[in-house]
Amino acid sequence: MAFENPPRERIKELLAGAGNVAVVGLSDKPDRVSYMVAEAMQKKGYRIIPVNPTVSGSILGETCYASLSDIPEPVDIVNVFRRSEQVVPVAEEAVKIGAKVFWLQQGIFNEEAADIARTGGLEVIMDRCIKVEDSILLPGGK
Repeated sequence: MAFENPPRERIKELLAGAGNVAVVGLSDKPDRVSYMVAEAMQKKGYRIIPVNPTVSGSILGETCYASLSDIPEPVDIVNVFRRSEQVVPVAEEAVKIGAKVFWLQQGIFNEEAADIARTGGLEVIMDRCIKVEDSILLPGGK
């Protein structure tokens, strides 16, 4: 069966209920899309947790972790900025940490990763920009 994202009303519920959003592949460079999206989400009230093994220190004022497993608190949404062929291990780790949602950014699609995440109990959204969805579904903020 072909993958389908949840209905918009369900995506709205997921965003409204989210607190911690781990952003895998978040760049520390302000001109990168991952940075701009995460910064916008942070300004809307989401707690952004950067995940990037090549960055030590912090991004957007938050401690940056090398992997999802290193995050010492619960994660609601794992938002992924990685190439489609690199997301299977991220899905496995998202299941391992007990995240609620596995979200692949616009242009990122991987059926195997989606199956892993769904089998592990996560809701899956692929090929959608979290910032765009948030702006459309929660224009006044959370």
